Amino acid sequence: MGAFVLYDAAGMNSELRKLVIPAVALGVLLIVVAIIYFAEPAHSLPSFFPGHVSATSAEAGHHHTKHGIAAIVVALASFAFAWFQTGPKHASSAPPA
Repeated sequence: MGAFVLYDAAGMNSELRKLVIPAVALGVLLIVVAIIYFAEPAHSLPSFFPGHVSATSAEAGHHHTKHGIAAIVVALASFAFAWFQTGPKHASSAPPA
């Protein structure tokens, strides 16, 4: 009876496999960004964040909840991409008899 291989790392698309670690890192970074959006008012955001306003603006105390939700959604998509790229490859040949 022959051996049946469920996971063949050599057969996976190596170009997409190389993107797993950057995808996870991007997901973690986006979770941090989402936390910052939920915790800080608009005037306390870093100046390079979308939604940053000056302290004298009428929206200085506003929290950008939608920006935080969008960051979480993109982070989850990044984690899902990484997860699917690390899964087993389906065998294209028939199992041995």
